[in-house]
Amino acid sequence: MLDDWTLNRLFRDARTHVAWTGSPVTDDDLRRIWDLAKMGPTSGNCSPARVLFIRTTEAKERLRPCLSPGNVEKTMAAPVTAIVGHDTAFFDLLPRLYPHVAARDWFAENPVLADITAFRNGTLQAGYFILACRAVGLDAGPMSGFDNDAVDGEFFAGTTIRSNILVNIGVGDAAMLHPRDPRLSFDEACKVI
Repeated sequence: MLDDWTLNRLFRDARTHVAWTGSPVTDDDLRRIWDLAKMGPTSGNCSPARVLFIRTTEAKERLRPCLSPGNVEKTMAAPVTAIVGHDTAFFDLLPRLYPHVAARDWFAENPVLADITAFRNGTLQAGYFILACRAVGLDAGPMSGFDNDAVDGEFFAGTTIRSNILVNIGVGDAAMLHPRDPRLSFDEACKVI
């Protein structure tokens, strides 16, 4: 089992941050995040997640009109905002990513299955991405308060990539956190049969 410090960093003490200290996030940090996140399992190793890191003032201004009003300030202040999306044509890479069988054929002629698989596994990878941010010593502020169609039009026009969530990344300002909200107990959320 992992030690308590690590479990606290990844889960128990980890929070969704909304304010940032201003400490920089380097390109090496972003590569470390991806190099961890990409290792999480996906069905058939389909790996549909695609990440666009928004760092520059110009890119943040392009993102601004896509954000819900409550997410503007924290996103503009974050050192980096990741648009975590999924590629609906992920199956084109399956001959390389999952060469054991002709897995591309499962999806190429079945767009409904391809869309469901891309969204489900891309969402799973977004969770890995958040944990990877924490694992490299940074904080994450994931959010869904944005206009997906606007983001897709602004950043992914002409591609098969669709946005899923935004994740602000940096060193969070713990003084700006609210008390932790409650979680469901095992008995409330789980059943063993």
